[in-house]
Amino acid sequence: MMKKIALIPSRYGSTRFPGKPLALIKGKPMIQWVVENIRQCPEVDDVYVATDDRRIFDAVEAFGGKALMTSDKHTCGTDRLAECARILNLDDEDIILNIQGDEPTFRKEMVEDLLSIFEDESVYFGTLKVEITDEKELNNPNAVKVINDFNGNAIYFSRYTIPYVRDEKNRNIVKHYKHIGAYGYKKWFLMKYSAMEKSPLEISESLEQLRAIENGYQIRVKETKYQTVGVDTPDQIQEVERLMEKIYG
Repeated sequence: MMKKIALIPSRYGSTRFPGKPLALIKGKPMIQWVVENIRQCPEVDDVYVATDDRRIFDAVEAFGGKALMTSDKHTCGTDRLAECARILNLDDEDIILNIQGDEPTFRKEMVEDLLSIFEDESVYFGTLKVEITDEKELNNPNAVKVINDFNGNAIYFSRYTIPYVRDEKNRNIVKHYKHIGAYGYKKWFLMKYSAMEKSPLEISESLEQLRAIENGYQIRVKETKYQTVGVDTPDQIQEVERLMEKIYG
């Protein structure tokens, strides 16, 4: 039977926020929020934190979570997840979710949205988008934009504002969408994807998913109505706590 496994790549080292996964948010480590939110989705069979740091590993086990120790040689989360897929001996058709460990507001409804992409059995790689309603995000290179075709497959991801609206009278013809950096893969594709060389567009934009597009593979994109806030610096903790108050009370 096909399994659905969530893997959360988590590193201790961060230039702007060392020890970020263990930073306390409303009294709990950030990584614990992510694990517990994913666990609320009954369709997920298991949740593991993938880390190369014993401090994170021990903290996850202390709150009752599951962790996998991986190599410290990986340069990206995808390679870390591929190692975990081998450790867990997953089958080729099993679904692996890649959810970031610095997004404690990633809620179970978003996990459900991500899994629903695979109801189409032809899908092997999927991700999420949300409509941009804040004009500031349109010109923010940290808010990655995505455009897709009529079949829901990604055409391109960019830090630039895409699509560009040349004539103001056409502004209402298209919407702008922000990419949410959570992914789902069939295990066979994750292994193939991890083995690919870095591609020119990927290097230029610093967006790993472009590697798949440049190699001719499709990424199915589903719209979600939920926003999530990633934590990059210590001063964002308060912003996340305010958002949590709105979500959880």
